[in-house]
Amino acid sequence: MTHSTLAAIAVVATVFGTPSMSENRIDIIRPDAPSLSAHGDFAVGVRTLSFTAPDRIDILNVTDDVTPTYDRPLTVELWYPAAEGTQAGTTYDTLIRDGVTATQLVGMASRDAPALEGSTFPVVIISHGYPGNRMLMSHLGENLASKGYVTVSIDHTDSTYADQAAFGSTLVNRPLDQRFVLDQMGDAAVIGEDIAAITEADNAAVIGYSMGGYGALIYSGAGVTQTSVDYPWGAPKGLLGTHLAGSDSHATLSDDPRLKAAIAIGPWGRNLNFWDADGMSGISRPLMLMAGSVDDVSVYDAMRAMFDEATGTDRHLLTFIHANHNAAAPMAAPKEAWRAQGNGDLSPYDHYADAVWDNVRMNNVAQHFATAFLDLHLKADADKAVYLDLIPNADDGVFSRNEDGTDKEDHTYWTGFWDRTAKGLRFETKTKDQ
Repeated sequence: MTHSTLAAIAVVATVFGTPSMSENRIDIIRPDAPSLSAHGDFAVGVRTLSFTAPDRIDILNVTDDVTPTYDRPLTVELWYPAAEGTQAGTTYDTLIRDGVTATQLVGMASRDAPALEGSTFPVVIISHGYPGNRMLMSHLGENLASKGYVTVSIDHTDSTYADQAAFGSTLVNRPLDQRFVLDQMGDAAVIGEDIAAITEADNAAVIGYSMGGYGALIYSGAGVTQTSVDYPWGAPKGLLGTHLAGSDSHATLSDDPRLKAAIAIGPWGRNLNFWDADGMSGISRPLMLMAGSVDDVSVYDAMRAMFDEATGTDRHLLTFIHANHNAAAPMAAPKEAWRAQGNGDLSPYDHYADAVWDNVRMNNVAQHFATAFLDLHLKADADKAVYLDLIPNADDGVFSRNEDGTDKEDHTYWTGFWDRTAKGLRFETKTKDQ
């Protein structure tokens, strides 16, 4: 496809109705997006549910003498394939990064729509960073639901914009929350009979960003180091030891046959030795990492070490060249976050945005690769493997096609990307024991 053709498509989209850029839309697909980012064939429903995890250690109130427990509340947003004829369009009332300012997001889902009958769909757990909330990756929740997934995004207590508290709670609770939410997805009394009827609760993946990626790695088998258990600024009284590599408690958590794959976006922790090579080698599910090449929060070289050290599984690393920690996961900054401080302080805008990459562009690329990876591993769709069999550096790709659209012998451009649209990306693959 030529540059002029893409320009023509953009003009047509404008004439016949592009999503309004004055709204905080989470469902935008750019004209130059890779092919698998497009919305799927299913109408999407959405519900807000409340779960309660009983008898959790109350990290915030642990003292030298007392280790109290409590019933831990978790609010989730659940997207799912909806009944035929469901009308698209809903709003989401939430907060931006400052934890105070209200915003309203606009999406393609239909609030409380009836579920589609007659089919079942895999589960995808979505887990935000510290802080964050269940709407931070709502674009991915809606997108995957339209392609035949039941997606459930968690508000992690003590880790949201509204209730951010001591970091130790996030360190201990994050993977526990992820597994607990998957437990609820098999309970009709909790999620509703119509949702339970379409949910394959024994066929699931987890997608986590930053601290969500940290949790996803632990849940997938990467036990933490004794060094991280002993950090005085971490979890109190060595309670992170429940996720220690080689411990019975970590084995109990991660030995979950329902969990088939994991995607970790900008995962935090290897930069501060929360894992070593032995810990990372414990990951037993197919793994995809996504990262920015100049990430100075989770640190790109540390994430590359994760990719190298996860020798217990097949894995991929998608790199956004020159992107920082906000690569791929956060939605575009809501308009309420677009305020200048006048003193070099870019908050809260910089919680979402990247200085080099457009958020919607990164979201579309992430949707494309997540679709290929999850379809391959949760739906056994072997046709999606071609989207993951790529030359490492997209800039080296040659776009060469015949007039009828078939590839010429020298065509090496990334599958699913139009000419000139895969620039600035790198995709690497290693197999188990490699």
